Amino acid sequence: MPRKRHTAEQIIGLLRQAEVELAQGRTAGEIGRGLEVPKATFYSWRCEYGGLTEDQARRLKDLERENARLKRAVAEMTLDKQIVSALADRPPATKAVLPWSSGPAYAALRQGQTTRPDHRPSLS
Repeated sequence: MPRKRHTAEQIIGLLRQAEVELAQGRTAGEIGRGLEVPKATFYSWRCEYGGLTEDQARRLKDLERENARLKRAVAEMTLDKQIVSALADRPPATKAVLPWSSGPAYAALRQGQTTRPDHRPSLS
């Protein structure tokens, strides 16, 4: 038998019906069989949705979805922070030496002067 997924509104309606039947003297097992749910499910629904209106249940589900979204965002940010921290703790990589960066035309740039050389040295 396939598993049914009940909405919060359906669960609240079933719980209201069950409360009426409980007041009439039926047992939780009989009510569960009438609703086609196990007794444990009936009790867990009662624990989660007991006393809620449909609007409150809808709001509860919206807040649960928002909470899950925020938890995912925090997890991603924490992971990003750990990656950045791990990269910051590593020793710096050595600079790549370019063939034209050691010529006399670039000596002035290495010494902090801001003038640009007139030409770029050839790579050959």
